[in-house]
Amino acid sequence: MTSIKGVLFLKNVDGEMKWVNGDSGNEGKYEGEIENWKPNGIGNITYLIGIKYVGEWKDGKYNGQGTLTLPNGEKYVGEWKNGERHGQGIFTLSDGWKYFGEWKDGKQHGQGTYTWTNGDKYVGEYKNGKEHGQGTLMETSM
Repeated sequence: MTSIKGVLFLKNVDGEMKWVNGDSGNEGKYEGEIENWKPNGIGNITYLIGIKYVGEWKDGKYNGQGTLTLPNGEKYVGEWKNGERHGQGIFTLSDGWKYFGEWKDGKQHGQGTYTWTNGDKYVGEYKNGKEHGQGTLMETSM
């Protein structure tokens, strides 16, 4: 099936999230490429709670390059796989805290750099979202 450009809505139907056409959903509005009545290709969604995602999609999930922005200013820019952060990416909190590095299944995993707002940094390995293995802590406040 060839993708078309259009609008879909994300709707909670009996506790399950579904993509619907021509009916305002109660969770969010998607605009972009559609295949098999799901987001596929390039598109964006704005959720009613203020979260926004712009980027690539596959079978209705974030997949490929994309940017997720939360209402409080937090932002993730990077790679996605099956709806999870996966690959290279940068996650920045609203207060300036930042992680740049590898992700797997939504967690920091592999090589990465964590920078605190005071300039301190940890550069090294992560596993399942935690510092693990070889790494160096560089403190600027010493």
